[in-house]
Amino acid sequence: MGMEWYDMIARRNGEYRARAQYMWEGKSAEEIFEERLIQLLPAYTSVLDAGCGHGDFTLKMAAHTAHITGFDNSEEMIKIAQERLESSTIQNVDFICATTKEELPFQDKQFGLIYNRRGPTSIIEYGRILLKGGLLFGIHTDVTKVRERLERKRYEQIEIEEYHEALMVFPDENEFALFLADVPGNPDYTLPEYGEQLKAKLKEHTVDGKIAVREHKYIWKAVKG
Repeated sequence: MGMEWYDMIARRNGEYRARAQYMWEGKSAEEIFEERLIQLLPAYTSVLDAGCGHGDFTLKMAAHTAHITGFDNSEEMIKIAQERLESSTIQNVDFICATTKEELPFQDKQFGLIYNRRGPTSIIEYGRILLKGGLLFGIHTDVTKVRERLERKRYEQIEIEEYHEALMVFPDENEFALFLADVPGNPDYTLPEYGEQLKAKLKEHTVDGKIAVREHKYIWKAVKG
C-alpha cells in the first residue's frame, strides 16, 4: 500500500490503528511476538524498528533496551511519533522518515537487532546495517517474500512459525465493517453502497454464531552470517 494511504490513515485516525472494537479468543501472535521481543531486547544496545508507524510500540519497547531508532515512510506517522516522544520523558529513541525504496540513512553494522512488526519486508535487503551475528525478528501475514529474501541473502538460523488459532470476535456488524474498512486496499464497508458486499463478508466470517476473523500470522527470525 502506498505512502499516501498511510498518511491518510494518520490524518484520519490520529495514528496507525484500527478503529474497530473486538475481543480476542485465544492468545494472538501479536501478543506472543511482543513477549518474545521484550525478552530479546536487553541483549542489544542498538535496535531498529522497521516501519514504526506512529511510534507507540517503539516507545513502549524503549524500556527494555539501550536505544531504538524507528523509521517509517509516512511523514504524517513520523510527525505523530515525534510529538509523542517529545511529550514523554523517554530519551533513548529517535524517529526518522525513510523508505526502503531508497538507500536507508544508516551506517554499516549500526544495529544488533532489527525488528519488523508488520513493516517493510524489504528491510531484509539491507543486511549491511546489521552486525554480523545480528538478529532480524518479525511478524507478518504473508512470509513468501520473507522466506525468499532471507534465503537469497544467505541469512542463517532461519525460523518461521505459523499461528492461526486465535479469533478476533466483533460485537456487531458495524464494528466488523469498521475493521474491514481499515484493511489496506479495501473499500469503506461502512458506506451504504457496500451493504451487499458487507453481507457476503459477514457470511464468510461467522464462527459458531459469532462475527469473527481467524488470525493467520507468521513470526520469523534469522541471523546475519
